[in-house]
Amino acid sequence: MKAYDIAPGVAAALEAFTVPQTLGFGLVNAPVMYSAEWANGSWGRGELLPYGPIALWPGARALHYAELVFEGLKAYRIGRPGPNLFRPLENCKRLAASAERLSMPTVPEGMFLEALDAVAGTLNRFVPGKSGHALYLRPFLFGTESGYMIRNSTTFRFMVIANPVEAYSAGAMRVAIERRDVRAPLGGVGFSKAAANYAASLRATSAAVARGYTVALWLDASEHRFIQELSGMNLFAVINGELHTPVLDGAILAGITRDSLITLARHLGYTVHERRIAIDELIVQLASGVCTELFACGTAAIVSPIGVLADVGGADHVPLRIGVVVAELREALLSIQERRAPDPFGWVREVPLPG
Repeated sequence: MKAYDIAPGVAAALEAFTVPQTLGFGLVNAPVMYSAEWANGSWGRGELLPYGPIALWPGARALHYAELVFEGLKAYRIGRPGPNLFRPLENCKRLAASAERLSMPTVPEGMFLEALDAVAGTLNRFVPGKSGHALYLRPFLFGTESGYMIRNSTTFRFMVIANPVEAYSAGAMRVAIERRDVRAPLGGVGFSKAAANYAASLRATSAAVARGYTVALWLDASEHRFIQELSGMNLFAVINGELHTPVLDGAILAGITRDSLITLARHLGYTVHERRIAIDELIVQLASGVCTELFACGTAAIVSPIGVLADVGGADHVPLRIGVVVAELREALLSIQERRAPDPFGWVREVPLPG
């Protein structure tokens, strides 16, 4: 017997769904979703539902106080009958850390995996089979109680929705250094995947896009000197043939792709440094050729080269090479994620298909 219920309409929703030829990223909604509710101090039974609108009180604290945290991961199905997930327990741990920072109830590991398995397993035939494509899974947790008192909700909802997706982006990124706005200070929610954390980044990101760049690069909140991240991605620099990335300081999101690349790069023979990186130091190293390559990483894009690092005033700093180390690391990581290569780290978890 399943530990979750299946709502009427799920079979019809699956039958009516077809995967369009063009997917984009997050544009195509898969036809089912998982939901569970917290009330009276415990989690209720989960349910698989047809994808659709949800009922929410207009005064819900998720809407007014950003009482919402989320995760993102992918299911792959390349040349195999069933899908697999990549390091889902790390997503579970990070969701718990985010929830704890906002004083929200954590989602038990068993329920988290049940939700992912229910959605990815039920959607098995819609998981793209082309390399670089995947079924993107978005678990999220939010407060549902209505009211304006500044306190936590007493009721919550945990959901998982999904989207068949293409590769997040193509080509080299154009990154604009943000020297005015602040993404996250120490002691805040920068290390978590909280909705408010991303809302704070939107003005600078939108301004960068309007100027023809891909995304903004954030500096530390206190001195505006040290590199943090690119909102949804972590940054790496190739300096004298070695990899350098900002050390996690409590304001930077601990990217699972970042951690995987550090482990994998060392396995491949690279020296990796996690340290504070001053933006002006990096600009000098780009100009001298000591820094030969820049790239960013995250669940959505996996690994993306950076072709331009732009400063305030329009000065563009261009690495000597674009995509050399990136190509090696991306293929090495993606081949493990897609089960095309051995997994020496035990990162891959197969999704059980519905019986």
